[in-house]
Amino acid sequence: MMADSPQVHEEELEYVGFWARVLASLADTVLLLIVSAPLLWLLAGREAASIGGMPDLAELSGAGSLAEFLVNYLLPAVAVILFWIYKSATPGKMMLGARVVDADTGAPLTPGQAALRYLGYFVSIIPCGLGLLWVGIDARKQGWHDKLARTVVVRRKPQPAAFPGRR
Repeated sequence: MMADSPQVHEEELEYVGFWARVLASLADTVLLLIVSAPLLWLLAGREAASIGGMPDLAELSGAGSLAEFLVNYLLPAVAVILFWIYKSATPGKMMLGARVVDADTGAPLTPGQAALRYLGYFVSIIPCGLGLLWVGIDARKQGWHDKLARTVVVRRKPQPAAFPGRR
């Protein structure tokens, strides 16, 4: 499998499966919405104010300006990639105690790996999400984006509860 930090041995880790990763992605999506929705509202509000009205839902969901492109596409990409590089996880994965690491060494991702993994999401999504569903059937719980970037998602195995007075 992989080498890890001196405190955590390989046998103490497990690959994180499909449903846990779905939960982490949902948490990340909510956090991104909390950040991006007000920014989009401000952008749409400024444009609507210039023509005398408040923004409506159609204006908030439209993507025509450079600023909207930056908020909708570039901001999430940069945020996710930076989290992978500096924290080895997005907030959703941190919530689960999961980390995205190099599949061969267990080391944090390089910037190139992180960018390739993010772009790999598009490869995974295009054929009806098959590359994402692959996490559910792969032995190492890797989606196509993981295979492309040579990454795995791991966390510590749950430790059995110790009962006082028993040996």
